[in-house]
Amino acid sequence: MSAAEIDGFADRIRKHQGGMISAWVGIPDAMLVNHLAQEAFDAVVLDMQHGMWDMPAAANAVAQVRLAGKPAIARIPVGDFASASRLLDAGASGIIAPMINSAEDARALVRTTKYPPLGERSWGPSLALNHTGLSADAYLKTANELTVAIAMIETRAALDAIDGILGVVGIDGIFIGPSDLSIALSNGDQVAPNAAEIDSAMKHAVSCCRAHGKFACAFAGDGERAGELLKFGFDFVIAGAETAQLRSGARRAINAARRVASGN
Repeated sequence: MSAAEIDGFADRIRKHQGGMISAWVGIPDAMLVNHLAQEAFDAVVLDMQHGMWDMPAAANAVAQVRLAGKPAIARIPVGDFASASRLLDAGASGIIAPMINSAEDARALVRTTKYPPLGERSWGPSLALNHTGLSADAYLKTANELTVAIAMIETRAALDAIDGILGVVGIDGIFIGPSDLSIALSNGDQVAPNAAEIDSAMKHAVSCCRAHGKFACAFAGDGERAGELLKFGFDFVIAGAETAQLRSGARRAINAARRVASGN
């Protein structure tokens, strides 16, 4: 995939061109990211909220993802909007911001991810220029369209404010965090990301996105759940975290070896 095709990610997701499946990585190792990027994922998300990434490691991982011909997305820590612009400078194709609970939170995200007139992103995209091959002038004119700002919806307040959040110019889409949403909707009683109440909230979120002409993303714990969410109409889903995939693969190998060795 060429740089132009990688940087067409934003256009594809905005136009709802087929359900996308992404890897999700919290272990701060660019080589691990490179391996996952060789698989048939449509993108790789670096989780800087609950993962252990720092900025230099994340910038290296963005480069590895792009080298493999895929777009890299980063989830920033809560409220760390300064990191959002730095990750875009490093060549990330999009930013996922957690705990966006109001239109004002959404506007704060836009201010640091979009250049004027939409936002106030500061200039300094040296690595992004290297990755895209664009001149400074061309990048400035197109960056707001080449990159996406994604607001996470994961609280009762966010659900109540979803139309206001989606109505903020510069917010390109939303990302549902079903585990936190289930905690919020159960008043702290349970983590149940696949509960019927969450399904209902997710379907409502997709409908709101369609009404506003925006895209919908969500986290799924595994591939089967990811497929269900694509059927709901989500444009971009996670098919489980790398830690779960790593341990699941290890268990399968161990169990297979024990089974063959025992003659069963």
